[in-house]
Amino acid sequence: MDIDASRLGDQQLSRRNLLRAAGLGVGVSALAGLDLRAGFSRAEAATPTAALPQMQYDIGAHVPPATTVNEVGATPGVLFGHGPAFTLFVTAALTRTPTLADRTTLSRALSTIEANYRFDPTGVFTFVSYGIPYFSRLPGGFHGPKVSRYMPRLLSDTTRYALEEAVPGPTDIHPNNPAITKPRFNVPVSIEGNDVLLTFRSDLKDHVYDCMLWLAGSNTLAGSAVPSPRFGGLFTWTSNRLFFGVKGLTRQIANQYNLPYQSRINPNQPMWMGFADGVASAFGPPEICSFQGNAELKLTTATRGDYFANGSIQVLNHVILDLAEFYLTNGSEHDPASPDVGYLERVQYMYRPNRPDHFGFTDQFTDGGGPGFLDNKFQGNDDVFTGLNTGSLEPGVTADQPRVIQTHKVLGHIQCLHRSSRTPAGTPTHIRIDGSGFDNMDVPDGSMQPKLHFSAMVPTADRFRQMRVDQASPDLWSRFPIEDGDKGLEPRITATRRQNFLMPSRSHRAFPLLETLP
Repeated sequence: MDIDASRLGDQQLSRRNLLRAAGLGVGVSALAGLDLRAGFSRAEAATPTAALPQMQYDIGAHVPPATTVNEVGATPGVLFGHGPAFTLFVTAALTRTPTLADRTTLSRALSTIEANYRFDPTGVFTFVSYGIPYFSRLPGGFHGPKVSRYMPRLLSDTTRYALEEAVPGPTDIHPNNPAITKPRFNVPVSIEGNDVLLTFRSDLKDHVYDCMLWLAGSNTLAGSAVPSPRFGGLFTWTSNRLFFGVKGLTRQIANQYNLPYQSRINPNQPMWMGFADGVASAFGPPEICSFQGNAELKLTTATRGDYFANGSIQVLNHVILDLAEFYLTNGSEHDPASPDVGYLERVQYMYRPNRPDHFGFTDQFTDGGGPGFLDNKFQGNDDVFTGLNTGSLEPGVTADQPRVIQTHKVLGHIQCLHRSSRTPAGTPTHIRIDGSGFDNMDVPDGSMQPKLHFSAMVPTADRFRQMRVDQASPDLWSRFPIEDGDKGLEPRITATRRQNFLMPSRSHRAFPLLETLP
């Protein structure tokens, strides 16, 4: 079912807990203090299962199944998944190399969380991942014999690890891209250097913050007095980033903050840009995202019996959304001769310019101007060239249909991404963990701005690098006359932080490799 903000309960992160966070030296996202009505019961329960997954991210059996959506104009018969309503990413740096005693402490702490909270959306899902700085602390460093013995390598080049550091994307603000500018948020991208990434997911906002505060020393967990783990100053908490996937919450926040484009945000959507990203068929099967892969795709040297079997790469990106640019509230959209950026043009930027799934309503602007639950169709890895090469529309789309882009070349975000995000058979090779945020992180003037907090599980860091390159498709910019404003979503997003992490299996989630060292 849809997670509807109008049906949620009254729980919210209390002022007392916010003050407690400050006392523990933990800053919290500005979104944490908003009244998000963050407690509710789902109408459908997941199938009960006793076994917790070895692939930490494989929570599909513990959440309700995907369902179809009842929305005027939605793609009929398409299943949409509804993951936990809130996700909190907590990053940390280590003050020293952890010991075996620290490993035991962390392992017990994670088990304590799971003993106090159900492993389902009404409780908390907890994942732990590790960055290159963590592995660099181990004897010999990241490329030393200890790490090298266990780290999966690329089958295409066995001199390279599956875990590599993030690199600036082709449309990031960075010295590597001197020609790239953004209309509003010219913030240089930073490659972060965190040791640890904790991911907490729940339908209740208080639950994810409760876990973070307990690890930081609150001595309270799930409403009871529970001694916090004694890490001895091991962690320095560097950030926490909350995202939500709650129907209608973007519009509520836009109204509360009187954002200039508030009337253009789809009131049925959890995503700021108005298009649902929960199409069930757009998430890969869990094993295809793992190091050992599956029968359809295997990208690393890992086998099922290896130390890092059932592990994956978790990417973490922080993105500012320029919704003024996306919804273009500067008045030009009211010019009948130039109806920029109405629903039809926005849906083409998001999906496929040569065949929109929906042309929008008569009013192209109010409440989004059209449906948001559309299929993420795969029509081949080279689908982006359809229309770019010929300049023609696909069969079934006629020139007299309103405002279809014909006069100039346009890149569609999904169409470009499909160049490498799926196998030739159409199977996705990643699982996204992303959603809408609203905070002032990295905003130059300190104002609250809509965000995309993006994470994904991929089999190798190089796979995501290629996906990010293809999302922008700079190779097409010189081959075809594509104006800057027609490069899909790229002019409308600014990535300010990137980092890659290795998510080990459940068996090795507490400071991996320490037990293998002499």
